[in-house]
Amino acid sequence: MPFLQVNNLKAYYRTEMYGISRMVRAIDDVSMTLEPNEIYGVAGESSCGKTTLIKVLSGTIKPPLKVYEGSVNYRFKYGSVDMASVSNEELQKNVRWKEISYVMQGSMSVLNPVRKVIKTFEDIIGTHEGIKNRKEFLERIQEHVKKLGLPPDVLNSYPHELSGGMKQRVAIALATVFQPSLIIADEPTTALDVVVQRGVLQLLKEIQAESKNTVLLVTHDMAVHANVADRVGIMYAGRLVEEAQAEIIFQKPEHPYTRHLISSLPVIGDKSGKSSLEGTPPNLANPPEGCRFHPRCPVARESCKTEVPPMRDLGAGHRAACHLLQGGAR
Repeated sequence: MPFLQVNNLKAYYRTEMYGISRMVRAIDDVSMTLEPNEIYGVAGESSCGKTTLIKVLSGTIKPPLKVYEGSVNYRFKYGSVDMASVSNEELQKNVRWKEISYVMQGSMSVLNPVRKVIKTFEDIIGTHEGIKNRKEFLERIQEHVKKLGLPPDVLNSYPHELSGGMKQRVAIALATVFQPSLIIADEPTTALDVVVQRGVLQLLKEIQAESKNTVLLVTHDMAVHANVADRVGIMYAGRLVEEAQAEIIFQKPEHPYTRHLISSLPVIGDKSGKSSLEGTPPNLANPPEGCRFHPRCPVARESCKTEVPPMRDLGAGHRAACHLLQGGAR
């Protein structure tokens, strides 16, 4: 059985202002699975629904966001949990940080600037487990940060005394202190130089290999997915448009949007220019009919304008939603 099963998920933002009701269809009929012991990458441009998907999967659903249809079912170490019906008490006691942890986007600025790093560890561990023995607590945290390539004295530092790479490693250390079943990493390499990026990504891979947990890696950077992810899901305008093993996605992409993302990557020795994708992402408060990519698609046909393409099984775990496929790969 999969570790996570998402079925026909619809999560919208609904606002009422000046008598006008507005519905933003941020996640619209998404179905996917996450397997134990894998790194699953989610890619797509800004405003495609990546962050909203994270909110739903992590149980941080607050108005105006609401789940209207579908289910999100986890198979945790202590039992199965339906995120649509789980209580806030259970989320706080058993799920957050212990089963699902979160490396936030821009996590370098998450740390409290007026508190030492050790205080943040105290807050998290004290809230969920309590600190009965101060000496054992310090030994545990020191050993934990050492495994992640950080000197123990980083615990007595303020955030401003650390480099960007060190702060990112601290954020990862916080997210992994309970060895959770799922680590959600939201743009973990944002604002880092390429050398530090490589170190952070390698650290995530090493943690996942050692702990045998699942990592949901969310980033628009396809090069990161090529180096880290086992499987990749491509999102566009609130929908999952293609999913496959990373090797398949990069060697044989089937959806026109996926092809554009991959063709935009730089290639050593290639001096030809890169063509940009015409148009802009659609307004999810009033998305286009049919395939939402059709206004920008260079190969769109009439059926794309009126009919929503089904997600077609192309074999070997490869799925794509495009009318041009006609039930099989081209």
